[in-house]
Amino acid sequence: MDKESFTYLKAGVNIEKGEDLVEWIKKEVSSHFPKRTFSEIGASANIYSLANEDYKRPLLVATTDGVGTKIKIAQEANRHRTVGIDLVAMCINDLLTQRAKPLFFLDYLATGKLCLNTAKEIISGIIKGCREANCILLGGETAEMPSFYEEGKYDLAGFAVGIVEEEKINTIPEIISGDKIIGIPSSGLHSNGFSLARKVLFEEKKFFLKDKLKIIGRSLEEELLEPTRIYTSIILNLLNEFNLKGIAHITGGGMIRNISRILPSGYRAKIYKEKWKVPPIFKLIQEQGKIKEEEMFKVFNMGIGMILIVSDKEKDSVLKTLLTLKEKAKIIGEIVEGKKGVEIS
Repeated sequence: MDKESFTYLKAGVNIEKGEDLVEWIKKEVSSHFPKRTFSEIGASANIYSLANEDYKRPLLVATTDGVGTKIKIAQEANRHRTVGIDLVAMCINDLLTQRAKPLFFLDYLATGKLCLNTAKEIISGIIKGCREANCILLGGETAEMPSFYEEGKYDLAGFAVGIVEEEKINTIPEIISGDKIIGIPSSGLHSNGFSLARKVLFEEKKFFLKDKLKIIGRSLEEELLEPTRIYTSIILNLLNEFNLKGIAHITGGGMIRNISRILPSGYRAKIYKEKWKVPPIFKLIQEQGKIKEEEMFKVFNMGIGMILIVSDKEKDSVLKTLLTLKEKAKIIGEIVEGKKGVEIS
């Protein structure tokens, strides 16, 4: 008697289901984005046209990132759309620090067993994020990996490409003593520090996602799954008017590391924490975990998603433009001479 014949499906991979998802993505993408490609979703590689981009000496800028353990919150809550937005935001906001205009985005979704409803929810969020970032979802990959991921679990990675004129990079003014630091608000934790947040709130203090806490004014689920802000329109509008000296996306490493990266040798950033109101979620995590303030500023954005360094002469004009963009931005610090680094006072 012949042994039973094995198939890819019996091994746990459903090719047909993957193809159904690709067909759904094709329809969604074609209805949301202008035609700027010579290929379509589903091709082995995708082509983007630069024909309409008016640059003399264009430079391409590329970034990649993920969402981290915020995904675990989405899985436990069975709410997957916002992490798709997060994925786009984490990549696009990094592009913006190099003054790049976003062009296109690609995603990678890996899972143990492909659930079409979950995948569609995730990718709907990615499409929404791309529209907000004013870039095209050019392509991606869905990998079904049974026995590697538990059923119902998945991971995400994103890849973004943007464009910038070489002259804009070559003519960035030097950061000097007396320059001012402007903070643009975050929408909460964004997508960083969730390993510490989960450790404190759920493993140690035994909170539940559905718990509605007076200090934050809503449930933990709603607060923690608030999507990361995408700053495309804000930063590109500012770059049309001003030659910003520095732009920092406050992600992993908080203000301490992310601002340090853009400082020249011999200069320090002094951040005055009383200049803005730290959102309650950060206070909750700090109090419940008895976390030192220095550690909080190393891990979380503390309510500031993007940092701008501008000259003292231009600070008022930049703030005025931000106000017209309905941004509640504030001067939260300044540049001084000293050992390169960031100090919070």
